[in-house]
Formats: sequence, C-alpha cells, structure tokens
Amino acid sequence: MLKVENVKKDYHLGKRRLRVLHGIDMEVQDGELVGIVGPSGAGKSTLLHIMGLLDSPTEGRVLFGGVDSSELGGRRQAYWRNKLFGFVFQFYHLLPDFNAVENVSLPGLADAGFTNWYGRKTEVFERGHEILDLVGLGDRSEHLPSQLSGGERQRVAIARALINEPRVLLCDEPTGNLDTETGDRILDVLESVRDRTGCTVVMVTHEQRIGARTERCLHLVDGRIESS
Repeated sequence: MLKVENVKKDYHLGKRRLRVLHGIDMEVQDGELVGIVGPSGAGKSTLLHIMGLLDSPTEGRVLFGGVDSSELGGRRQAYWRNKLFGFVFQFYHLLPDFNAVENVSLPGLADAGFTNWYGRKTEVFERGHEILDLVGLGDRSEHLPSQLSGGERQRVAIARALINEPRVLLCDEPTGNLDTETGDRILDVLESVRDRTGCTVVMVTHEQRIGARTERCLHLVDGRIESS
C-alpha cells in the first residue's frame, strides 16, 4: 500500500551538503504494524515526515496505492495529509484551552470546511466521543490537557489522529516522553486501534524493546536500512 523507492534526503548547511537518508527502499502492507528503530540522528523522523508528505525527498519517491505523491498538486497533497494519514508525535501538541474531545474533533471540523463545519459540528463531536471511548478515555472527554496524565494526553493525540479515519497512522516516538509502563500501554492502544479499525501503523522509535513488539521491525542506522 505504501512504498518508498530510493529515497534520499539532503540538507544544506551553507555550502556543505548533509545527506540524512541514503537511498531508502521499503514497503508497508495494508493493515501492518511496522516499527522503524534506530538511534537519534539516524534519520527516522525525516523518513516518517517524507512518508507522510510533511517533507519532500531530494531524490526518490513515495507511492500510496501505486500513486506517486510527487505528481500530486499542492491541494491534493494537503487532502492526503488530512484524510489518508494520521500523525502522532512524541510531544502531544494539544491546545491547552480546549478539552479532550475538542482537541480530538478539530481535524474533523477542518475537514468539513469553512462553510460546512458548523452544520457538521454535532456529527464530528459524536465521532470524537466514540474515538475517545476507543482509546479508553470516554470518561475524560471534558478534561483539559493540564488535567490529564502524560499517557492520557498521548491517547488524546492518538484519538485526534484517528478522527478523519486515516488509512495510515504515522507515529514519531509516541512512547519517547513516557515511562516504561505507560509506554507499553500506549503500544497496547496502537495495537488495539489497528485491530479494530484496520488502519496501517508505522512507528519510529529509538527503543529496541518497543520495536520488538511490532509485527515487522526495520533498523535504520546512519540513514540506511540495515536489517529487518
């Protein structure tokens, strides 16, 4: 479903070129739970951002369902980012003045568009409550982020990523800011979400222990896939 072909990524520091990714090739099948494990600086986040169209490769391409993302216009790429991909980051990026269900529902309201969001508000918020139930936070929907634990905030972030029913959930160090026990619970949530929704999950992490719990684990070292 998701294919990365010979992806290279360079950054320029003045006249110096820094190559972060060195010809990455990988495929992710529909419904898989895939881990990408590597140390800090290996290029994990860069690869994930390119897969989710948050960044562009210097060379190579990313295909979704056989469609080359580089051939899409800006509006179509924005649609893919909002509808086909859901993003979960190490830091939750929740709006502090919005409660849990409001944070979860925001991408759904954005998807409804400027002229239709009010008419769809009830529908979107109902969906937000359903997803909070899915991640085990149905009783915390009215709580502000400051009233939630770190693990609960991350579950809100996962719920927010699911509001538009994405085909692929891209997770960047989702357990990196959590203690071991809470991190294991977050992975349990991701596994449950995958099993119940059928979405594909790609997760990058520096923790070998977390990567070992995925169905297929790729190792990224110095911008290269070394083993799987």
